[in-house]
Amino acid sequence: MMALSQPKPLTLFGKWMLTGGGTIIVLLATATYFTNMSLPDLISWAQRVFGWGFAGFYIALLATGVFACQAIRANRQAAYYWEIAQQAGNGVATLALTFTLLGISLGIGALSEQPLTPDTIQDIIGELTKQFSTAFMTTVLGLPTAALLRAWSSVRYQAVLSRKETIE
Repeated sequence: MMALSQPKPLTLFGKWMLTGGGTIIVLLATATYFTNMSLPDLISWAQRVFGWGFAGFYIALLATGVFACQAIRANRQAAYYWEIAQQAGNGVATLALTFTLLGISLGIGALSEQPLTPDTIQDIIGELTKQFSTAFMTTVLGLPTAALLRAWSSVRYQAVLSRKETIE
């Protein structure tokens, strides 16, 4: 009779991938429910408002921060992962503010390139509003995300430190 082998435990990265994938699916389902938009429409809207540059950097920094927060454990590398999470949070905040300034600059640039007449004012205001929307949405998304990453990593790190103090 052949013995069944025990399944191997998931690695930290594997657990993170499963948790992260499930969280993304739940967040996308929640977003489609609350916005009353289909998933392709929601992704199209996000691409129009944020652009691929912001989205790519944001997802990379967010994934780095979440992975680092999950990696904070009671071992020698807890301070290392805490620092990574803090820097990822700082990167998200910097990214949000940079794209805010970029959107405002693009809006002002579009305003200065066109003659301002009663016939063109509607088009100019439309373009200006589009650029400012991008500017402020990056801040609305980025700054709270940065604060949450920093808070989460600090709470996990302090929990590790307090456990070490009670053991010693």
